[in-house]
Amino acid sequence: MNNKILGLHHITAIAGDAQRNYDFYTKSLALRLVKKTVNFDDPGTYHFYYGDEVGTPGSILTFFPWEGIQKGRIGTGMATEIGYSVPKESLDFWNERFNKLKVKHDSVNERFGEQYLPLEDPDGLLLNLIVPASEDNRKPWSTNEVKEDAAIKGFHSVVLTVKKVEPTAKILEDIFGYKLFKQEGTRYRFITDAVESANIVDITEVSDGNRGFNAGGTNHHVAFRAKDDNIMMEFREKVQNAGLNITEKIDRNYFYSLYFREPEGILFEIASDNPGFAVDESKEHLGEALKLPSQYEGYRKKIEEALPKLHQ
Repeated sequence: MNNKILGLHHITAIAGDAQRNYDFYTKSLALRLVKKTVNFDDPGTYHFYYGDEVGTPGSILTFFPWEGIQKGRIGTGMATEIGYSVPKESLDFWNERFNKLKVKHDSVNERFGEQYLPLEDPDGLLLNLIVPASEDNRKPWSTNEVKEDAAIKGFHSVVLTVKKVEPTAKILEDIFGYKLFKQEGTRYRFITDAVESANIVDITEVSDGNRGFNAGGTNHHVAFRAKDDNIMMEFREKVQNAGLNITEKIDRNYFYSLYFREPEGILFEIASDNPGFAVDESKEHLGEALKLPSQYEGYRKKIEEALPKLHQ
């Protein structure tokens, strides 16, 4: 299975206020901040990574919190919803918690035979807490308020919204090894058997939909998982052979990356498992210190002064 795409690696979204983003994901949703760094292309902006205890691939939601950014528009040509896996019988707990914390959410619904609770983060990003049909044995990060019997285990799925399903489906099937599992109306569920979790991509076809606008409260890109950077580069060749433009290998300190746009315009990344988030911090202290890539270390004082103060 190692030379296959191993489901989702991470998803990156755009937020506004950094403190508000941090508070929502670490307190309301009780995820762990596993890395606090900067946008490698814009070091005056944080890059937050939230996940389980060690930032296991398939659990990592990352954010660029650009202060004062305008609100984006969800539409075609982007990832539009993120699904998190939660334990059985936990949706009542989450519903009560969201009522108490005044988190915007809807009532429990069902899709593909699975119950889910839809909610929005403070920037309007669409999330779903989903009880998966198959048991999820991943150990979640838990807190005093959110115990293991309710805590988020990692990704369940991501929803891609497109005008035509076939071009995107072809990439998932022919390059990434996903298979069509089921269709409900204009929603198509694709699954890979290379891993047991974070292995679902839903494609929603909205033929007359308006194109999305990438800004606050929208997803920037979806990263798919390769076991290591050697296997990742094998997929680079497959993407090129499909006639798509793809970047050279980029070192992101905690993983290696390739980026390309699939035919409907969604930015896809292929990211490696290696070297992981403990390369510059111990497991016990993940996310505590501001970590900078080597090219910016000489500007640390200037960068720290430019970044918003974050109370952790």
